[in-house]
Amino acid sequence: MSEDFLNFFGRASAILERAMFEEVDIFTDYSGADSEEQRGGQLEGEQLKLNRQFFDERWSKHRTVTSLDWSTQYPELLLASYNSNQENPNEPEGVALVWNIKFKKSTPEYIFHCPSPVTSACFAKFHPNLIVGGTYSGQIMVWDNRSHKHTPVQRTPLSALAVTHTHPVYWIDVVGSQNAHNLVSISTDGKICFWNLDMLTQPQDSLELQHKQNRTVASWCCSFPYGDFNNYVVGSEDGAVYTACRHGSKSGINEIFESHQGPVTGVDCHSVPGPVDFSPYFLSSSFDWTVKLWNMKETRLLHSFEDNSDYIFDVKWSPIHPALFSTVDGSGRLDLWNLNIDTEVPSASVVVESDVGLNKCRWHQNGQTIATGDNDGRVHIYAVGEPLAVPRPDDWSKFSRTLQDLELEQAEQEEDTGSVLSQSPLR
Repeated sequence: MSEDFLNFFGRASAILERAMFEEVDIFTDYSGADSEEQRGGQLEGEQLKLNRQFFDERWSKHRTVTSLDWSTQYPELLLASYNSNQENPNEPEGVALVWNIKFKKSTPEYIFHCPSPVTSACFAKFHPNLIVGGTYSGQIMVWDNRSHKHTPVQRTPLSALAVTHTHPVYWIDVVGSQNAHNLVSISTDGKICFWNLDMLTQPQDSLELQHKQNRTVASWCCSFPYGDFNNYVVGSEDGAVYTACRHGSKSGINEIFESHQGPVTGVDCHSVPGPVDFSPYFLSSSFDWTVKLWNMKETRLLHSFEDNSDYIFDVKWSPIHPALFSTVDGSGRLDLWNLNIDTEVPSASVVVESDVGLNKCRWHQNGQTIATGDNDGRVHIYAVGEPLAVPRPDDWSKFSRTLQDLELEQAEQEEDTGSVLSQSPLR
């Protein structure tokens, strides 16, 4: 069969499949007679509403969701990566599926796979046809949705050489601008690598992440501050969070933030533009059941959120609301925290029905939709109620006051602790 026919048949099949799953309400009343009855019922008093679930019997079953990413080019597309299927060793080890929230069809828009479990994946910003995955083997894979093959069109070499990753790649993203960007990857081998997507034989640049006395930092997660492509934050399996930079006299690890009592599973720098710059603030989540709030300019803890009773696997700031963030944990709970409302308990929570843990969460860029992935291979799409999701003009000034109050409380706690220690008879 010719290439032209394959292109035509693939596109026609996709369009027909979408049409078959659409449901059209033929009783729609355009005169507005029904609108008063329906108005106000949608999301009124309901802060989190399950909209969709994505699961494929062949490709999702017996796998765990390892990462999620929304496309900036096509906002209806959601990428989910998966680890190996232990029940069927004949299936590909790693899978990446692209789901479409625009249509009601229940199958993935694209299916990609590779010979190693996919531990992280992202859409390649500025390259709308490319999808990038980090794997358990340490290799980085690139898939192209223009190709008829489900296998990678590019990959890094599988090598024990120091220039490439030799341990699992747990975080990957494209960082920079349209004219100057890199694919960035981190691994538990202690390296951060900066790649050119056109040439994956070796990284353009790489750094050994080491703290004092040459202690290697085995990194699980990373985040870059808003508009800053030189400085970044990494969370490690030793329970510490580190700030580091790529260029300059202080390249590598700079500061250490210590408070977690277990591996750090997620870090996220504040990235909501607005009248007040909150970019120095970042969050970290951990196996110790807590989320911590930090200020990059200071190495002391700002606040600890301790409402969970299970491992917290991910944390993400809202992309539009300065005081809102999300967490997911091992009990299957999704929490939304609005710090302008309360700093001790979440403002909204929901638990998935199937009694499984949630591993990842990812806000849609509209700030009113959030995706979560669980350890049974399901992706859950939630709508966030407008009163909670959409900021008011005074939320930036309110959040400034909230942060000031938290800093004051933390200073008072440290002062009280110091006072108690100074009065101890053991001193």
